[in-house]
Amino acid sequence: MQDKVSFVNAEPYAFELVPARCALVIIDMQRDFLEPGGFGEMLGNDVSQLRRTIEPNRRLLAAWRAAGLMVIHTREGHRPDLTDLPPSKKLRGRGETTIGDSGPMGRILVRGEAGHDIIPELHPEQGEPVIDKPGKGAFYATDIQSILQNRGISQLVVTGVTTEVCVNTTVREANDRGYDCLVAEDCVGSYFPEFQEMGLKMIKAQGGIFGWVTSSAKIIAAIGES
Repeated sequence: MQDKVSFVNAEPYAFELVPARCALVIIDMQRDFLEPGGFGEMLGNDVSQLRRTIEPNRRLLAAWRAAGLMVIHTREGHRPDLTDLPPSKKLRGRGETTIGDSGPMGRILVRGEAGHDIIPELHPEQGEPVIDKPGKGAFYATDIQSILQNRGISQLVVTGVTTEVCVNTTVREANDRGYDCLVAEDCVGSYFPEFQEMGLKMIKAQGGIFGWVTSSAKIIAAIGES
């Protein structure tokens, strides 16, 4: 039987969503990035710019799970011995506190530390793959492509943080690998409002050079119809 298609009103034009072939990929909704007192706030960032995405993500995730569709979570971080951390990444920014050092919620961007974990509001359920990535993009040095191929996935709904860094990088990586990406604009966030705006414009520019942009409400309505 042919997979059902639902049309999502999006920019630059309607996205033909095939729920059975689509995965929800939630990027790096980690405590150190989003919670007050975490590493992001320690650097002087306004975490409220990211926290506004929590409730839209929670609603979309609940609807996605209720429909029985595939969910993937990612976390940026490194091995405790830092053998997968390039020296250039460790040194970049020239901050007094860098990756691997002690931060407000444990060692910064180190797997297994409290700050590395996903926020409780969006915590993975049993059976939902969690991709631990050492870089910005979800496809670099991970097994996400094998997981998607094994499940017959050809489309991604992408949410998470931050819009101009890990979200954009993942969408571009996915685009080069032939995946159609739909970004939920209210479910992605940046510490910098101007980067949020431009990050979304880059995705949908030139007829959707990297993907499509819409709202979580429109996605929820589409999967409800299917």
